[in-house]
Amino acid sequence: MKQEDLMKALGSCLEEKGKRKFTQSVEFIINFKGVDFTKQDSRLNLSVPLPNGTGKGVKVAVFADGQLALDAKKFGADLVMSSADIPELAKDRIKLKLLMKDHVFFAQPNLMMQVGKNLGQIMGVKDKLPKPIVGGSLEKLAEAEKRTVKLKSKGKYLPVVSCLVGIETMAPEKIAENITQVYDAVTNVVGKQSLKSAYVKLTMGKPVRVF
Repeated sequence: MKQEDLMKALGSCLEEKGKRKFTQSVEFIINFKGVDFTKQDSRLNLSVPLPNGTGKGVKVAVFADGQLALDAKKFGADLVMSSADIPELAKDRIKLKLLMKDHVFFAQPNLMMQVGKNLGQIMGVKDKLPKPIVGGSLEKLAEAEKRTVKLKSKGKYLPVVSCLVGIETMAPEKIAENITQVYDAVTNVVGKQSLKSAYVKLTMGKPVRVF
């Protein structure tokens, strides 16, 4: 992927910025060739940390009791739920699905099994199962997770993946850095020879070809 081609495509993509009543997201789309996504070992399931983040506001939800719950509130987590709240949340699927739209989730290690038992069937499908709070402060873990995007083969394993790489108000150079990070992560797994084409697009815009 040539940098000049990427910047040219981003320029064309961002010509529509500011024309909607909301801030549009920028998506990066990759089409593949010669990859059989019906095979388990060919399917993509990547987590890619973006150097400049997505630009989108992401909230933090924490399952914790005791001192860890107090620490999470002190840190500024948007939502802290105790072990007693987990069964209640399992009964309210509408609330859970709304939370999954704009939250990243973390859990006290000893509550992971309870979360999985009660909420795993819904959260697992959307790759929203909480990360255990181990190996660092919640603040550092949350910041890393907020910058991370996921690329996963979808539907009936169609040869295409897409992910958020920024918003229209970000500098094109920063969006380009994010796209390059995603591109490198994908090619490290499937190889450049397996990439057929790539596009960038705004939420309401037309796809613009990069290569």
